[in-house]
Amino acid sequence: MKKYQLLAKDLDPARLPAHIGIIMDGNGRWAQKRRRPRLYGHSAGAKSIREVVELGVELKLRYLTFYAFSTENWNRPEDEVQGLLKMLKERLIKEIPELNKQNIYVRFIGSEERLAPDYMREIKAVAAKTHNNTGMVVNIAFNYGGRKEIVDGIRAFCKAAGNKPELLDSLDPESFAQYLYTKGQPDPDLIIRTSGEYRLSNFLLWQSAYAEIYITETLWPDFDKVEMVKALLDFQGRKRKFGGLKQT
Repeated sequence: MKKYQLLAKDLDPARLPAHIGIIMDGNGRWAQKRRRPRLYGHSAGAKSIREVVELGVELKLRYLTFYAFSTENWNRPEDEVQGLLKMLKERLIKEIPELNKQNIYVRFIGSEERLAPDYMREIKAVAAKTHNNTGMVVNIAFNYGGRKEIVDGIRAFCKAAGNKPELLDSLDPESFAQYLYTKGQPDPDLIIRTSGEYRLSNFLLWQSAYAEIYITETLWPDFDKVEMVKALLDFQGRKRKFGGLKQT
């Protein structure tokens, strides 16, 4: 039996997070330690995504959201940005057969601003090949920013309320969530951040109001099934009160 399987024996299947968000940090530092280009680290990080997704299928997790490219990442060197865009599309194309085999539904969440229309059409068409799948949902947060998502949600709500003024009277956090990129999905129970940084970096700001946050010093390319099980065990050791006194 593999090490992660031994650790996973201590997991309570009834208390697994319904939705996990992952801030995949440390690719650049991992590559620099090996005196390689930053894109080498991003490429190595793809293996960790596969490991986490495989474990998610094994544990029957419902939702995983990977922070792949932020609205702030456009400020990186042009060759790194273009390399990331190319890598994302190529990796997705390569993984489609396995994703379909595992019944995984892939969604992109984020803004289309600054992205070439042809590029967006291509990745949407590739992701659409999974849209008949009914298993775990994998969100790729791409050209994503939490503040941008909230602003876009406000715009969408105002447009809808312009035709139905009664929406204003019934607006509450639950109904507003239907105007966000993650419409129809549960809020994340757990946010994992690798590389030891203690911040959300504009990731799922609205949805993470009551998420448990797990920080690990492990750089993303070194994050594997063992590390993922450690995060889940830590989560199951927390006492969640959601602002009240009742613990879950």
